[in-house]
Amino acid sequence: MKPLPEKLERLLATLEALERSDRIQLLIDLAGTFQPVPAFIAQRPFPPERRVPGCESEAYVWPVPSDGTLKFYFAVENPQGISAMSLAAILADTLSGVSLEAVAAVPADVIYRIFGRELSMGKSLGLMGMVNMVRAAAHHELKAAEKD
Repeated sequence: MKPLPEKLERLLATLEALERSDRIQLLIDLAGTFQPVPAFIAQRPFPPERRVPGCESEAYVWPVPSDGTLKFYFAVENPQGISAMSLAAILADTLSGVSLEAVAAVPADVIYRIFGRELSMGKSLGLMGMVNMVRAAAHHELKAAEKD
């Protein structure tokens, strides 16, 4: 298993060291830092190809190339989508600007290290879908770079 990007690993270590109630509070706090996709990147109605499959919170992902890496932007249309907002804030902060190889290697089940194993199946699928879209964008950029 490849090591995770340093900033993500540090956050995971912090989360895993917390009691469940403190972890939940930190994730709620992180959701409060969520910045929706800026208008210069995308505007409603958002294109269906950017929507995360299976996400009950109607999350969308925009990977924007930046100096050989990607910067990630998200929209979460459900105002009660606290977990999706929290994950979007985490992914945007810890994976934007990271090498494409490192982003592509982040396992989808990292969500269990973030949220714990108590997630419902529906929530798990949606959150994994967010990670998978970020990973797929990195894979796509890597393949495009190989062709150049």
